[in-house]
Amino acid sequence: ISGDLSQSAGISKSFDTYVDTAVKRFQARHGLPDDGVMGKYTFAAMNISAPVRLGQLETNLVRLRSMSGFLGNRYVMVNIPAAQIEAVENDKVVLRHTAIVGKIDRQTPILNSKINEIIVNPYWNAPESIVRKDIIPLMRKDPEYLTKNSIRILGPNGTELDPKTIDWSTEDAAKFRFRQDPGSGNAMASVKINFPNKFMVYMHDTPSKGFFNRDYRFLSHGCVRVQGVWDLAAWLLEGSGNWDRASLMGQIGKERQDLRLTRPVPVVWVYMTGWASADGTVHFADDVYQVDTIGLQADAR
Repeated sequence: ISGDLSQSAGISKSFDTYVDTAVKRFQARHGLPDDGVMGKYTFAAMNISAPVRLGQLETNLVRLRSMSGFLGNRYVMVNIPAAQIEAVENDKVVLRHTAIVGKIDRQTPILNSKINEIIVNPYWNAPESIVRKDIIPLMRKDPEYLTKNSIRILGPNGTELDPKTIDWSTEDAAKFRFRQDPGSGNAMASVKINFPNKFMVYMHDTPSKGFFNRDYRFLSHGCVRVQGVWDLAAWLLEGSGNWDRASLMGQIGKERQDLRLTRPVPVVWVYMTGWASADGTVHFADDVYQVDTIGLQADAR
């Protein structure tokens, strides 16, 4: 009924090539690896009823209408539930990237801004939330954690502090700045895509490339990690100097560089769990943050 199984296939009692193709098409429409394997995520997606899917489409249609407006000839869109990034130019998707987005308890926010800067070999400044939730507990377990990960503690005047002088049994450390040096172990790896926003989030590379191959990619602290980030960075810098993918990657391990975009590129982070591609194929993504569910419950009341 959903069009995944070819009409010419008829009714089959075996998992033949027709069914294999249908499963792969279904997986592709639901943001899953199209390997034809009936794993738990595919099984769960197939057991969501048609009325629920219809509700998703109705909810997302309202979202889409509220977003209507001209973003410009070039823009970047991050779809959070799909964990996917698209670079759009003249109404065509020219780049599509797999993303890693925020955990359930550290959600990636919906936002609208303009990318104005690419930072190569960046420092990583840990947000206070990460200092409290992650770094302080890790230091209690392993006093050498900061040293092992090239993270320095900076006081109010920028002076580096010795971790041994801090009482890690309290949360006093949260008042200081934690800065990780550039390098292969940096949380942002070698590139950061910057834009002004009140949430203190951004897009960046990651040293943990294997996470991009996972079915479940809600693993970050709120920022968006980008697979193939150098291609996106080169596209963003078109017209802002003689930078391409090769020349950018040639800077890895060298001095930090802050590359300003001559023309800032609009960026939107959206929450879309149902949409149609240009050929009319309907796609779905899990309502991982339960935004649709909350909205439907509110409507019911």
